[in-house]
Amino acid sequence: MNSREPVTRELFNDVMVPNYAPGAMIPVRGEGSRVWDQDDREYVDFAGGIAVNSLGHAHPGLIGALQEQAEKLWHVSNVLTNEPALRLARTLCELTFAERVFFANSGGEANEAAFKLARRYSWQHHGPEKHEIISFTNSFHGRTLFTVSVGGQAKYLEGFEPAPGGIHHATYNDLNSVKELISTEKTCAVVVEPIQGEGGVMPAEPEFLEGLRKLCDEHDALLVFDEVQSGAGRTGHLYAYQHYGVTPDILTSAKGLGGGFPVAAMLTTAKVADSLGVGTHGSTYGGNPLACAVAQKVIDTISQPEILKGVKARSEKLRKGMMAIGEKYDIFSHIRGEGLLLGCVLTDPWKGKAKDFLAAAQAEGLMILVAGADVIRLAPSLIIPDQDIEEGLERFEKAVAKLTK
Repeated sequence: MNSREPVTRELFNDVMVPNYAPGAMIPVRGEGSRVWDQDDREYVDFAGGIAVNSLGHAHPGLIGALQEQAEKLWHVSNVLTNEPALRLARTLCELTFAERVFFANSGGEANEAAFKLARRYSWQHHGPEKHEIISFTNSFHGRTLFTVSVGGQAKYLEGFEPAPGGIHHATYNDLNSVKELISTEKTCAVVVEPIQGEGGVMPAEPEFLEGLRKLCDEHDALLVFDEVQSGAGRTGHLYAYQHYGVTPDILTSAKGLGGGFPVAAMLTTAKVADSLGVGTHGSTYGGNPLACAVAQKVIDTISQPEILKGVKARSEKLRKGMMAIGEKYDIFSHIRGEGLLLGCVLTDPWKGKAKDFLAAAQAEGLMILVAGADVIRLAPSLIIPDQDIEEGLERFEKAVAKLTK
């Protein structure tokens, strides 16, 4: 086969490891919040590459940043540093609580670094006994063995045991369940998503995060926020911790940070960062000049007040439109989430059938997501035009009308 032979969905089954089950449609082109497939059929994109395409498809600013850097320097390894990485780290420190940054390629890698840092910090400051991590049921932190073990969904660990030890799972939004597990002698960190993404788009209650901060302070444990999905402007704040007014010791960012280009970051304080001394951790491509140049443009764009304000306005429009459809066809009990990370919770008669809505929407030219079997998830571009929101809602209603007949 040469590179010019036709590519079909069937080819996936012949050449790819079967850990994914992609739909029949193959996208080939995107612009803004619209995508076209191999047959030149158009779709409105409410999925955003699972909260990744923060500025939509083929954003001129991102293309320009990538092209400009591509003509200069692609890769030098971390034996040397590079200008785009240093600029991006400085920007992230200026815009957040952070004083130090570590770059990686994915959310899973950023979380792996965060969990290793938490353990090493406690090992240095308190001794080897203080190594336990508290996470939460239904959480998701990545697919490495460590991150999938910290994650609170047993299905992702099945067949990969034994898992790393010293990990406990409390109940999300239940502070008492954390109090029962936390220990000054043993707990090194509490790891939490301010909004559980894969776990059903479940926002934390402010009192819960405030309570975690207090518990961590009382027990000399680090508070780690996984903002892989909730960060990079998704909630209408640059990071969700700013929405809640609760500052973690370590924060991880990926997905929307690169607007579609693979990049991730772990943010922390200078004191905590010191525990990852020379040679203790690394990444071949972490801090790659191409990735950092693109991420710089993303952050420069989405950190503008008018963009973040626009996220909240678009959220309200999308939420109201989906709720109106939900009430008309009795399919949603409620809609939860923040900004442009929304979860539409299916009513009892439709529980377990979220994927049916995904398929029906795609048939009408709309791309959406699920978050488990009972929740339809929406994570479109942060700058999706009102016209595309309206068109997407019309297409979704057509899909629902056919599905509920």
